[in-house]
Amino acid sequence: MEKSCLYCRNTNIIKRGKRITKNRGLIQRYSCKDCKRRFTLNDGFYKMRNTPEKITEALNLYFSGVSLRKTQEHLGVFYNHNCSYVTILKWIRKYCNQIKDYTEKLKLNTSEQIQVDEMEFKTKGKKSWFIDVIDANTRFMLASGYFKNRGKKEITEILKSVREKSQDNIKEVYTDGWLVYPYVLRKIFGLNKIEGKSKIKHFQNIGSEGRFNHKIERLHNSIRERTKIFRNFKRLESAKAIMNGYEIYYNFIRKHQAIGCCPYELALPYLKLKNKNKWLDLIRLSQNH
Repeated sequence: MEKSCLYCRNTNIIKRGKRITKNRGLIQRYSCKDCKRRFTLNDGFYKMRNTPEKITEALNLYFSGVSLRKTQEHLGVFYNHNCSYVTILKWIRKYCNQIKDYTEKLKLNTSEQIQVDEMEFKTKGKKSWFIDVIDANTRFMLASGYFKNRGKKEITEILKSVREKSQDNIKEVYTDGWLVYPYVLRKIFGLNKIEGKSKIKHFQNIGSEGRFNHKIERLHNSIRERTKIFRNFKRLESAKAIMNGYEIYYNFIRKHQAIGCCPYELALPYLKLKNKNKWLDLIRLSQNH
């Protein structure tokens, strides 16, 4: 992406010295020939007191299964300037929400089959729900959300997002026996007015009949492995950011054993993440869009 002035957005800029920082070393400064102001480029880590490598390492450790405090201890071994576990949580909130805002706008290469399910959690001791949808072929998590309830409003929000991203490719939807799904699916995907039939086929998987959403249940088992150490979430905002982060980790960072690659490589073949540190690529992409 072409570099531009932070203030007037013109591209008529030149390098003009370097800024000395305590923990990030030398940072290149630029000068704009039009507005005559000096600035440093916003690469996603603007005014951050820690290096991009340290911040993304903390994100990767946390979503790999390391607790906040143990992540802090790990960073303290390898970096002279350590940070608190509260700071790490702030990084999670900031960057997971930022990346999620970017990935929500991407058009996906989806198959015709999706699976929908919910997981129960607790926030401040009260029930809350994580609702998610995956593509059965690419294993890409198409949409997810963390809510206080799991009614029509919440299911509608998630499935509406899926319809927009999938560009109306969906033909089959697999859910559990929750009675809200038939109503919401009719509302979101509509009816074929000529034949009087639904545009999609809805399969409700009922355990007593030996039918399950095995692929999405496998995903939920992975999430439970990560979240089982939580007694409960203290704040809804933190819970949403953390679950956004797990969606990012699942789709873009961790290789899926069944397909032999990250789900985004099948669902988003045009998206090229060049570095091994995919957190770094995603933060910079989300900052530039």
